[in-house]
Amino acid sequence: MNKSKKVVSKKTATKVNNPALSQIKEIYKFMQDNDLGTIDFEDKGTRVRLVRSAPAQIAVPVVDSNVSVNSNLGGQKSVPAQYPNTIKSPLMGIFFRGVSPSAPPFVREGEKVKAGEAICLIEAMKVFNEVKATQNCVIKKVLVDNGQPVKPGDPLFAIEKI
Repeated sequence: MNKSKKVVSKKTATKVNNPALSQIKEIYKFMQDNDLGTIDFEDKGTRVRLVRSAPAQIAVPVVDSNVSVNSNLGGQKSVPAQYPNTIKSPLMGIFFRGVSPSAPPFVREGEKVKAGEAICLIEAMKVFNEVKATQNCVIKKVLVDNGQPVKPGDPLFAIEKI
């Protein structure tokens, strides 16, 4: 009678049954579940450090303009001459007036805004970027509908400097 034996190499067995690998996987799952960026673990002389990289954050400067945009140059939206000062989009993405569609907007028409105050969000690559006022002003008109795509340079708000 010829019995065939299943041969498992030591290398394969190490990968499959390695308790250290199982422990590292558990630690990584713990990191994900608790949204940790770094964790150090030491056991019986073996030290493991796991580091998760954070998503890239983009610094977003806000541009305002004293120039009226009367023509549709470069694909930018035109702004009526009655709004000579605007705050423009610094990047391409989706425009949001508040932190969620059901949340109140950061600013409303007629409100006074201080320099550095958040006025909207632009989502780009699943990262929400705050757009802040660069100066004290009054929001005269919101020029973009909530949830609409914008490009760099598109006017978002008509403002009056104060």
